[in-house]
Amino acid sequence: MTPYKHAQSSFQKWGGSPEDYIRLHDWFDETKAFTGDWTHRALRHHSAGIQWAIKEFGDTIENSLHQKIPTKLLAEQHVLEDCGFIPTPQDFLSVLAKNPKDWMLKVGKVSRSYPLAVTSPV
Repeated sequence: MTPYKHAQSSFQKWGGSPEDYIRLHDWFDETKAFTGDWTHRALRHHSAGIQWAIKEFGDTIENSLHQKIPTKLLAEQHVLEDCGFIPTPQDFLSVLAKNPKDWMLKVGKVSRSYPLAVTSPV
């Protein structure tokens, strides 16, 4: 679904107008810019992403009817519409854990071509 389709769904459920909800749904789907496909969901479409949305937008979103709709419910709606359930970050990461790439396992190695930045004390 597009962010606008999600916003229309929110409008149908809670009233107001789709524009009342578009910022939240745009936020969930802005990660498409990084992957261009469904894999963008691993970045925000999970239980932690719902909590991040609350932190980003506050506990409620006020619609044009001046009703305060819990951000958690709107965020859960978005994830449920896209995933069918609310996964945890572990649900996405467990797939990586089964078949990690070599570069993912090189913990503690610093590239000589990209040294860590060192800041001087002020």
